[in-house]
Amino acid sequence: MTSTGRPIALTLYGRSWCHLCENMLHALQPLRQVFDFQVTLVDVDSAPELENRFGEWVPVLMMGDVELCHYHLDEPRVRTALAAASGIPPET
Repeated sequence: MTSTGRPIALTLYGRSWCHLCENMLHALQPLRQVFDFQVTLVDVDSAPELENRFGEWVPVLMMGDVELCHYHLDEPRVRTALAAASGIPPET
């Protein structure tokens, strides 16, 4: 949870038929034991500008305007970003 008391907002850009997108969403779940976050799923095929921006780079996990990882979950990087946003030491 952030200092505002709200969950940390992550955005997962992907496609409904993308197995890597499903894998990344699933891989995030264990981090919920330590961090309070919500994930908004955005289908890049829903808008031409998203398709142009992300193309075949999906899934892409972002926190605000910062890309945390793409294709596969970079757990150390995501953990560090969530820890910084929540004030929890990253090695937890």
